[in-house]
Amino acid sequence: MNYRFHNLLGAPYRGGNAAIVNNNLLVSPVGNRVSVTDLLKSETITLPCQASTNLRRIAASPDGVFLLTVDENNRCLFINLPRRAVLHRLSFKHPVSDVKFSPDGRLIAVAAGKLLQIWRSPGFRKEFFPFELIRTFSDCNDRITSLDWSPSSDYLVVGSKDLTGRLFYLSKGKKKKNSYSKPFLFLGHRDTIVGTFFGVDKKTNDVTKVYTLSRDGAIFTWGYSSNDPEPTKMEEDCSEPDSPGMPEQRQDAEERKDLGAIGDGDEDDEHLLHKKKWSLLKKDFFMQAQAKLTACDYHRGLDLVVVGFSNGVFALYQMPDFVCLHLLSISREKITTAVFNDLGNWLTFGCAKLGQLLVWEWKSESYILKQQGHYFDVNCIAYSPDSQLLATGADDNKIKVWTASSGFCFVTFSEHTNAVTALHFMPNNHCLLSASLDGTVRAWDLFRYRNFKTFVTPTPKQFVSLAADQSGEVICAGTLDSFEIFVWSMKTGRLLDVLSGHEGPVHGLMFSPNTSILASSSWDKTVRLWDVFSGKGGVEKFEHTHDVLTLTYRPDGKQLACSTLDGQIHFWDTLEGLEMFTIEGRRDIAGGRLMTDRRSAANSSAGKCFTTLNYSADGSYILAGGSSKYICMYDVADQVLLRRFQITHNLSLDGVLDFLNSKNMTEAGPLDLIDDDDSDTEEGVDKQSQKKLAYDLPGSMPNHGRPIIRTKCLRIAPTGRSWAAATTEGVLIYSMDESFIFDPTDLDIDVTPEAVDAALKEDEPKRALILSLRLNEDTLIKKCIVAVSPVDIPAVASSVPFRYLLRLVQALGDLLEQSPHLEFILRWCQELCKAHGSSIQQNNRNLLPALKSLQKAVTTLHQDLADTCSSNEYMLRYLCSTSNSR
Repeated sequence: MNYRFHNLLGAPYRGGNAAIVNNNLLVSPVGNRVSVTDLLKSETITLPCQASTNLRRIAASPDGVFLLTVDENNRCLFINLPRRAVLHRLSFKHPVSDVKFSPDGRLIAVAAGKLLQIWRSPGFRKEFFPFELIRTFSDCNDRITSLDWSPSSDYLVVGSKDLTGRLFYLSKGKKKKNSYSKPFLFLGHRDTIVGTFFGVDKKTNDVTKVYTLSRDGAIFTWGYSSNDPEPTKMEEDCSEPDSPGMPEQRQDAEERKDLGAIGDGDEDDEHLLHKKKWSLLKKDFFMQAQAKLTACDYHRGLDLVVVGFSNGVFALYQMPDFVCLHLLSISREKITTAVFNDLGNWLTFGCAKLGQLLVWEWKSESYILKQQGHYFDVNCIAYSPDSQLLATGADDNKIKVWTASSGFCFVTFSEHTNAVTALHFMPNNHCLLSASLDGTVRAWDLFRYRNFKTFVTPTPKQFVSLAADQSGEVICAGTLDSFEIFVWSMKTGRLLDVLSGHEGPVHGLMFSPNTSILASSSWDKTVRLWDVFSGKGGVEKFEHTHDVLTLTYRPDGKQLACSTLDGQIHFWDTLEGLEMFTIEGRRDIAGGRLMTDRRSAANSSAGKCFTTLNYSADGSYILAGGSSKYICMYDVADQVLLRRFQITHNLSLDGVLDFLNSKNMTEAGPLDLIDDDDSDTEEGVDKQSQKKLAYDLPGSMPNHGRPIIRTKCLRIAPTGRSWAAATTEGVLIYSMDESFIFDPTDLDIDVTPEAVDAALKEDEPKRALILSLRLNEDTLIKKCIVAVSPVDIPAVASSVPFRYLLRLVQALGDLLEQSPHLEFILRWCQELCKAHGSSIQQNNRNLLPALKSLQKAVTTLHQDLADTCSSNEYMLRYLCSTSNSR
């Protein structure tokens, strides 16, 4: 199965800066990946490329084509954003605190520790060394915290932890040997500078001001007088000797290769900003008691400054008069990023501790985007019957429902008071069931977005599994503490029965798709079958040698699969009550070594088992996942491993590396558990933390450890075109690759694309369609379908052999989503059902994924047409009445 990574849902924003590209694309880091949100279309995609660790900084080129990401290990990825492909990679030697493209897109400024580095942007050129370091400034005495380019890409203003701002000039043209211009120093701040920006004259677009913002809430406005005296010859010729050991930093511009690419020609001295007599024009202070300034941005065209504070308050000021336009509190936690869009009408704020990104339009005072992922681990997921919706439940007590195609969450339910452990969609597609450790099972209405029914027990229990029969009349839930299964009526909400017999937590529960038999698995090493409706209780018991962790039914109900603690998957014939075969999966899922492990990944036996299973729509393969970085796909008939998916390469998570450095293992334990990060928590990006491992001591900096990578739940969409996995990073969605795959059937020397075109020219659509189906080329099949006249559809549909029916139904499903010929495609579907109805019914197991995709397309079109017709109902009546009167 050609599944590839498609999207990432439910992952919270953990820190780093955000960027807005082309005025409406919000680019933000999500762990070690990059998420791109279209604010106009309300769609979110996650780029398939991964960094080695969590991302710290991102920067986008002015034209929105290139994206630069830097992770915690100072490794850089240069990405083509429209193509979602990594072009180049680079590693910096110092911690990167800021990075920005120049306004012309040709240069990249990188704040690497105390150094300011100027790199040439690689672009689309194919070079052996795409990144070229043009110049390095080493004038700062402490770590650089912020930087900004002038509109002409000639100057840079930076701020650092030494409480000083500096104005650097990128020299143009030919200079004297060893000439070096000292940066101008902006002094006077009493705390670390967190933002430096150039201000321009709106009429001439020349730089006239510089703004510097410090962490204590001070903003200084710097300017120069236009009638400054000309610099003397001695000032022009002043230079400094080379620093010992670093000769490359003082090289002459004419000796550097292609240094003239920065700019051409000599500048008049009167236009050189670093030779102006800058002075402090104004001091202003943001009045936020006991709060530090943590994020800021400046919009040059509107002369607006937005600032965010450590208490969750943000403010918008009109400069240079320092007039407060808005002051609003969005949370009680620190704001870690604030950014304007290109037009300046939208503000983006990020709060790492809440895992939330907000886009706010300040003129209308309304939210454009208010998306928040699950802050803690996602425990369970469920697809709707039509595969359009995806529900997720997590340890943060919340349930979120997402649109699978757009990746947007449209409703969040927060009535549960403890972790959500199981979800189940009812067959009508408009009702969702959830089970929680708070002792309740709740039913949610997806029309009115409310909890319309709650199922409880006489004494409080903790529910960990959930199931509903095909009719939706009976609800069952398994418990963690009492080892019982409770049965309720969906209509009345009454407790009907309590099934007892298990001697361990009931973690697996599922109704047979075709019968009323309920299957349950428990840690007591048994799988039990129950006849819920007849009241007979337990019907069958399947014994195992180890604890049973989960179970799942094949879609036809004739086979049941369950996983045990020894890493095996057992397959049972539910009709005969016999074990058919087993799959040994310990070696397949093995991999990844925790930082506390004293054994290698190959020799460790801990966690080598599957905790979640799910059959495909046709039952031909099964997905299995557990406490590992791998998800395994097995062929059920041959019991072989088809494919193994590695869900992440993020080294910020534990259990990703197979080999650890032995130097990090000491007698007292691994060095990775020691938090030696000396950076200020007010400035740095908060480390990713999933749970509090212990109480924090007052005045201490706690070490929350690294989250362990694992898969808690797997679900394959009913259409079979995609599947989702609830992992430590979030909900990963894998879908079929849409690229061209040449997979012909019944191919001989006469079956060629030329033969298909010849048959179409000779007006033989039947032969052309059969040839295209034998070639199995998607574009040719669709071309032949459209070429058939409506009158010939019944004859052509009846002549298609059954072995090609699956491919034809898939092509019709794709055409129904793309083609404007709605009636024509529906006519095809109708004639296929008439001609091959009995064959489809007999072989529905193989055709089920394709039929589900077709049903999804028809349902979507029906909803769209229904909305359009209902909105234009009165117009249609008016048109009909006028035509009758005439």
